[in-house]
Amino acid sequence: MIQLILPEVLRMRVEHEARAAFPRECCGLIGGTWEGAAAQALDLYPAVNIAEAPDRFEIEPQSHFAALKSARAAGRDLVGCYHSHPGGAAEPSPHDLAGAGEDGFLWLIAALPGPRAPAVLQGFVYWADQRGGFQRIGLVTGADLVTSSP
Repeated sequence: MIQLILPEVLRMRVEHEARAAFPRECCGLIGGTWEGAAAQALDLYPAVNIAEAPDRFEIEPQSHFAALKSARAAGRDLVGCYHSHPGGAAEPSPHDLAGAGEDGFLWLIAALPGPRAPAVLQGFVYWADQRGGFQRIGLVTGADLVTSSP
C-alpha cells in the first residue's frame, strides 16, 4: 500500500492554511522523496487558489512553477498536492476527479467542518488507468512517527 509520511509540523501547517482560507479552499504542493511505496513529505509549497468558486481549487501556474523549481533545487520531487474541503468530507469530490491527471500523484485533503473544528486529513493516490481514479493511501502523521531508541 502506498503511504504518505507527513511530519506533525507539516500536518499542522496544512490545518492552519485550511483555517486561514475558510470558507474557501486552500491549496498547495507537497515536496518530498519516494522510497519504495512511501513518499516522505519534506516541504509544503502553499499556492494561490485561482478558482472562482469557493468550493474548488486551482493552483496558480506561477505558484506551481515556483514550487517545482524549489523542490528540484533541494533535490526533491513534487510528490503530491493538498487542499481543504471547508464544511466537507476528507474525500475527493467530483471536481477533484475532473481536475486530476497525473498517475501516481498524491492528494492530501483536509476536511474542516467549521472554522474552529479539528481538521480531518486523508491521503489518496490518483490512477488514470484501469484502477480508476482515486485510491485511499496510508497516511502516517504525528504520533504515528514514533522512532524506537536502543
